[in-house]
Amino acid sequence: MTEELKKINDNTQKESESSVAEETVDTAVETKTEQEEITQQAENREAEESAEQEEPVAEETAELHVATFTGDVDGETYTFDQLEAASEDYTDEEFHQLVGMYENTLNEIDEKEIVTGIVVSVDEKYVIVDIGFKSEGIVPVNEFSNKVIANLQPGDEVEVFLDKVEDREGQLILSRRKADILQAWENLEKAHETGEIIEGYIQRRIKGGMVVDVFGIDAFLPGSQIDVRPVRDFDAYVGKTMEFQVVKLNMQAENVVVSHRALIESDLEDQRQEILETIEAGQVLEGIVKNITDFGVFIDLGGVDGLLHITDLSWGRVDHPEEIVKLDQRLNVAVIDFDENSKRVSLGLKQLQPHPWDDIYIKYPENLRVQGRVVSIADYGAFIELEKGVEGLIHISEMSWTQHIKHPSQLVQKDDIIECVVLNINEDEKKISLGVKQLEKDPWEELLERYPIGSTHKGVVRNLTNFGVFVELEPGIDGLIHVSDLSWTDKVEHPNEIVDKGQEIETVILAVDFDNRRITLGHKQVEDNPWEKYAEEYGPGSKVEGEVSKITDKGMFVKLALGVDAFLPADKLTEPVGNLKESFNEGDKVEGFVVEFDEPSKTIEISQIENEAKKKTARKKEAVKETVETGTPTLGEVSGLADKLAEKEKKEKGK
Repeated sequence: MTEELKKINDNTQKESESSVAEETVDTAVETKTEQEEITQQAENREAEESAEQEEPVAEETAELHVATFTGDVDGETYTFDQLEAASEDYTDEEFHQLVGMYENTLNEIDEKEIVTGIVVSVDEKYVIVDIGFKSEGIVPVNEFSNKVIANLQPGDEVEVFLDKVEDREGQLILSRRKADILQAWENLEKAHETGEIIEGYIQRRIKGGMVVDVFGIDAFLPGSQIDVRPVRDFDAYVGKTMEFQVVKLNMQAENVVVSHRALIESDLEDQRQEILETIEAGQVLEGIVKNITDFGVFIDLGGVDGLLHITDLSWGRVDHPEEIVKLDQRLNVAVIDFDENSKRVSLGLKQLQPHPWDDIYIKYPENLRVQGRVVSIADYGAFIELEKGVEGLIHISEMSWTQHIKHPSQLVQKDDIIECVVLNINEDEKKISLGVKQLEKDPWEELLERYPIGSTHKGVVRNLTNFGVFVELEPGIDGLIHVSDLSWTDKVEHPNEIVDKGQEIETVILAVDFDNRRITLGHKQVEDNPWEKYAEEYGPGSKVEGEVSKITDKGMFVKLALGVDAFLPADKLTEPVGNLKESFNEGDKVEGFVVEFDEPSKTIEISQIENEAKKKTARKKEAVKETVETGTPTLGEVSGLADKLAEKEKKEKGK
């Protein structure tokens, strides 16, 4: 122990030795001139440097160093032989006896030790201390604390550190500062070995913790060792005196680590064991919020930490635990589960509240108007919180009767407070269907009054598809014109051949499907069906005339007088031609006979060969005649049911 403390003081010894020696020289040679003092100090520094390199040599040099002989002799002189000669006053035995008596008055002391001395005198600069040695020692006043120096009087005992028995001037070198440091390290070593509780003063805050003054030595207090709970305000501890335990000590590195948490944990250990022995699921305990994370809250139950998961904070939706609890908050929690092996405690807060789905049908009957907060938005709808733990879904189809909503964000935003209607409840799956459009009257309820079948209305083309045109009759009321209902005469492959998006178009209501909320519209029905008139004018065998409108490899299209196109095949020409496009031009007038008229497929076929046209017409008339005469046998005729029915009628008449 002593050797380690000596090493600790080596650094401070070298710094203080020079100043102590200089002050001693000043006291011993007060009568010297200023020049002599400067010369003496320089010689002293040279002697000190030599002493650091080789201590035995330095001591010899100090003993041999004497003042320069000037040649002047005062008083009686003696030779060396005279000094060695026996004294006439004392015998050898008496002399040795006197020497022994003198030496017995001196204490046996060793360097680098703490000794107790008596204060001889105190002045503004020095304290003279007698430690029982042949000479007295000098200690600078600034090595004493203000409190000690104010009350220090001659005759008081004081502990000092014996730095050197003799310097080059034979002066005893003492230090109060080194004595305090050595005593402090001894106290710290003892406290570390025994676990003794010590007091310290928290001086300042540094990175990672605090600096604590313990016995005048700076010790490190890590932030994690201040308390069992996380410390959020380190500055609040600055200037406080607290109890600590030395947990780490390295005297060579002058490193001291103390802990206040260790004292608290030792006090809580008994309480922790008691809680762990009695804790069980279903208990309600009081705790303090120790730490808050994204996934939950750690609760200090008094030496035992429990986790309150975010899902057990509230029956409602919680984005972060800080919405419910705060640090250092006291609250009651329920024990959900306890793992005896890992000593983990699962806690719950919502379990102390009634379940919000109890009596749900009573609180939220169907068709009830309610208000709620938008807590989440998905592509298919918006989730509405009616109360903590009770949420409903407004499907996108239930948001508006009239608007074409592609995403719920067009109507609502998160955290909006909206009014809605309860549509239905599924208690098993904890689901509630809500609606917003039900707050308004359904425009389909009186639709036929506004749009009766067969009535004509104007609308705006909202969208075009391959199969038809969607027309908006009024906001939220759309109808479909099928591609086949766009024109009586033209063969329309795509609606964009007839109409454009945004164009106003006249339509006729053809049908209304209330179940699927669909309206069938027609555009060609605005005008009379021209094929009825075509049938009268262009019956089979009729002679027609028209202009060539289109030429293909298989034949020509001829536009007739009433505006309808008829097809003239290439093999039905009066005279066969090799290339139709070379023989005919668009706009050429041609004649022919109608050989086929098909209203359903909207086709008319003509031929320039009159005999073939007459034969084909005759065959069609014959086929129609046979159908009229024979007809198609009915099911009753085939089974003889008609005869039986006739007999039954006769009997009934006879009665």
